[in-house]
Amino acid sequence: MVQPLICLILTGKTLEEDVQLAKKYEKLVDVVELRVDYLNEEEQLHVRKFPSMIMQPCILTIRRTIDGGLFSGGEFSRTQLFGRALAFANPDKSKNFAYVDFEDDYHIPSMQDAAMAFGVRIIRSYHNLKGPVRNLKARCESMRKTGYEIPKICFQPKSLSDLVNVFNEGQMMTQYDHILQTIGPEGQPSRILATFTNSYLTYVSPEDKIPEEGERGQLDPYTLLNMYNFRKLTKNTQLYGICGWPMKKPASPTLINSGFNKNEINSVFVPIRSELISEALNFAEQTNFKGLSISVPFKESVLFYVQDQSPEVMQIGACDTLIRRYDRWFGYNTECIAFEKSLLEFTGPLRLRRQKVAIIGAGGTAKAAAYVLKQHGARVCIFNRSVENGQQLADRYGFDYCPLNANYVAKLDEYSTLIIQTTTVGMNATGPATSENDPISFYNFRGNEMVFDVIYTPSITPVMKRAAIAGCKTCNGYKMLEYQTYEQFKLFTGQDYN
Repeated sequence: MVQPLICLILTGKTLEEDVQLAKKYEKLVDVVELRVDYLNEEEQLHVRKFPSMIMQPCILTIRRTIDGGLFSGGEFSRTQLFGRALAFANPDKSKNFAYVDFEDDYHIPSMQDAAMAFGVRIIRSYHNLKGPVRNLKARCESMRKTGYEIPKICFQPKSLSDLVNVFNEGQMMTQYDHILQTIGPEGQPSRILATFTNSYLTYVSPEDKIPEEGERGQLDPYTLLNMYNFRKLTKNTQLYGICGWPMKKPASPTLINSGFNKNEINSVFVPIRSELISEALNFAEQTNFKGLSISVPFKESVLFYVQDQSPEVMQIGACDTLIRRYDRWFGYNTECIAFEKSLLEFTGPLRLRRQKVAIIGAGGTAKAAAYVLKQHGARVCIFNRSVENGQQLADRYGFDYCPLNANYVAKLDEYSTLIIQTTTVGMNATGPATSENDPISFYNFRGNEMVFDVIYTPSITPVMKRAAIAGCKTCNGYKMLEYQTYEQFKLFTGQDYN
C-alpha cells in the first residue's frame, strides 16, 4: 500500500487567495482541492486557468449544499461550470485538473467522457452529514461504474462504533484506490490514521481555516505532519491515544508524539473523543491500541472496565493510564507522581506537614492531590459543589470538607496557605474573572496565599490572574502535564522519555 496522499482543501473567495495558500503549503501537501463553490461568482468563471497557476495536482470540486458545500444553484448551472473547467485540455497534463469530484448521483455522460478523454481521474463521492454509512466496501464497489473511478465516502459518525466499522472494512479494501473519511471531532482518527484504512488520501485545511472547520475535525498540514508524523506511519505503527470529552485541544499528543519521534519509536498517539468511555475503550480494543491516557471526565468511571489496577489506583480511586496486555486493561495512576513533583517544585522550601491546604473539587485530579497531601502530612479541606462527593473524598483520608460557595468563605480563608484548584472551571477561559470561569470568585486574596491551578490552557487562568494581582505566588498545571507525560511514556514504551 502506497502512503496516503495529503490533500489541502482550498476554500478562498478568489483564485489568487487559493494560489497563495497552495504556495504556502507547497512542500507539505501532495494534492490540492479547489472548492469552486466557495469562490465568488465572478471568480467561478475563470477556474479553468487555476491548475496552471500552481505546482500541485488539483481536484476540481463544486460541492452542493446538500453535501455540505456552498453551491446552491441548479444542476444545469453546475454542469456548465464543470464543462468550462474541463474544456480546452492542454497537452501538458500538469496544466489541467488531475481529478474531478462527481457525486454518486451525478451522471452526465458528456462530463464523464470529457474527464476520461482528458486523463482526469474521477472521484465518485457520497456524503452523509447526518449519520453513518454501512457496508462501505460494497458501497464503494457499486460506485465504480467503469472501474476507473476513485470511490469516496464521507460521513458523520454517531458514535465511535461507526468509526470501528471504517477501520475494519477499510483494512479489507486493497484492490483499488478509495477514500474513506469521517467528519466531526469523533471522526478525526480516520484522518490521522488513513494508512490503516488504505485510504488514497486524507484531507487537511489551512491553519487559519481550522477555527471555522473545528466542528468537522479538520487538521492543518503542520499538525498532521509534525505532531502526528503522518509520513512515517505504517501498518506496523503501534497505536496509543487519549480518551476524553469534549477534549477540544489536548496538549499531550504533542508531547507524547515528540517523544516517539526523538526516540525513533514507530508509534503514534491520537485523540479519541467520545461521550462514553465504554465506546472509547471498544474502539481502542477493536483497532488494536496498545495504551491510553484517560482524561476528564473518565478517570473514575473507567475503573469499571479495568481488570487489573495498580496499588495507587486502588488507593486513590482514579485511573489516568491504561496498558493493554493479554487482552486485558491494566490501570495506573501517573497523576499522583506528576502532581507531587510539580507541587514540590512550586512550594520550594515550604514543608507541607501540618500546613492548611484547600483542594477545590473532588474529581480524579483532586483524588490524586489528596493522596499526595496525605502522605506529606498536610491538613486538608475539600471544597466541592457536591457536598456528598466532597465528604466521600475527605472521609477517605480523615480530611475536613465544606461546600464550595460564598457562605463558607471563612472556611476557605482558614485553609488558604495553599489553594489547589483541580476542577475544569477556567479551562480555555478568556476575559476577566467571573463566577463562570473562576471557581472561587467569591474569595478575596490577601496576597500571602499560594495558588496551584492544574489547568494549563490558558497558561494564566482567571483565578491565577486575580491571585497574582493580589501578590500571591501562582502556578499552572503545565509542569504537571510534562511529568505525567514522562510517566505515561515509560509505561507505554518501557523507555525513559529523554
